[in-house]
Amino acid sequence: MAATIAMEAPRGAPRPWYRVLYLQVLIGILLGVLVGWLWPHFATNDWIKALGDGFIKLIKMVIAPIIFCTVVSGIAHIQDARKVGRVGIKALVYFEVVSSFALILGLVIGNLFQVGHGLAAKPDAAAVATYVKQAEAQKSVDFVLNIIPDSVVGALARGDILQVLLFAILFGFALMALGERGHRLREIIDDTAHAVFGVIAIVMKAAPIGAFGAMAYTIGKFGPAALGNLVGLIALFYATAALFVVVVLGLIARLVGFNIFKFVVYIKDELLIVLGTSSSESALPQLMEKLERLGCSKSVVGLVVPTGYSFNLDGTNIYMTLATLFIAQALGVELSFTQQLTILVVAMLTSKGASGVTGAGFITLAATLTVVNPVLVPGMAIVFSIDKFMSEVRALTNITGNGIAAVFVSWWEGELDHERLHANLNKEIDPSDVETAITTG
Repeated sequence: MAATIAMEAPRGAPRPWYRVLYLQVLIGILLGVLVGWLWPHFATNDWIKALGDGFIKLIKMVIAPIIFCTVVSGIAHIQDARKVGRVGIKALVYFEVVSSFALILGLVIGNLFQVGHGLAAKPDAAAVATYVKQAEAQKSVDFVLNIIPDSVVGALARGDILQVLLFAILFGFALMALGERGHRLREIIDDTAHAVFGVIAIVMKAAPIGAFGAMAYTIGKFGPAALGNLVGLIALFYATAALFVVVVLGLIARLVGFNIFKFVVYIKDELLIVLGTSSSESALPQLMEKLERLGCSKSVVGLVVPTGYSFNLDGTNIYMTLATLFIAQALGVELSFTQQLTILVVAMLTSKGASGVTGAGFITLAATLTVVNPVLVPGMAIVFSIDKFMSEVRALTNITGNGIAAVFVSWWEGELDHERLHANLNKEIDPSDVETAITTG
């Protein structure tokens, strides 16, 4: 396997700093901020925006085949069909427990630091009418039915993660049942996965350009003026998300036996790509490949990470409780203890399936506010102008949470290679050399 070969390959001379991906992406982000700030008219040009959008489309192009090949291969190589169900149940239990902590943390911080008070904001129903309409159209039964694709080709073409995941699980079970007769097909799927990861290695060379375009357009369009009095909410959200990663995910990491800060450093390339593009999906394929090389079970990574993109949105959960309280405080609406408990229950449901929807965080916020107190819905316009800045941290928290989830479930299953885990996190082998892993395999 490519992962094994990459691990055993001797480390060569260190690469020049200008060839290190995360430094390239960081430079792209900084240049984007500078261009967006100094030349906003140039930064909001359609071609600048296309740089960021084009990179995300390139990544999304390969997400469906990566998920299909990884999940099918992982399941097909398992001898015991019950293991798949066991891993799925463990993952869902983990998701619900950790998501609850994220919601509660957001609610506690929002009550302790009431940054919305004194804003004297005026609600604008027209500005958020589209999001409210989309939120009203989303029902629980529709979400469940939408997991089932109308056609397999359609699901793969749209890149719908949950639909592709469902078909991949069924296909994996069918291939597993074939036994030896399915050996040749399993090899073809494994080789296809390696080839698609090769495509990822090529596409990732454009990451700095994509990060530059996305960041320049964001700063140019919304600019420092868009922050205004709302900087308090942004700072509070950033601090709460950091607290969640360090404390909640840090405790989970310690339970497994590793340091959360070392893990964050290990996935720094992916985090910077997410920061530049505001999309956690942009780093999904590379995250899955890195988690396998970290020592996580291939079958666990294939099941947990794609599922987590719809069921384990820790950043989105924190955002919804904080933003709901902020809007209520800004409008002078007092929320009772019962209403705040309702936020927890409703947000837990509305956050599911949010990934892959444009403006997902904003739509789920609209759905939550509609149930908690309809009076708050027009107040969404208060945070509308800064939602793009909030989405950065939502995506960063989501991808970190899903990475930790895969490691934890692998450990829970007894399939975590601790030796490889510590070798990677302690930099005894080079975790960033994706090209070596792919080309050697």
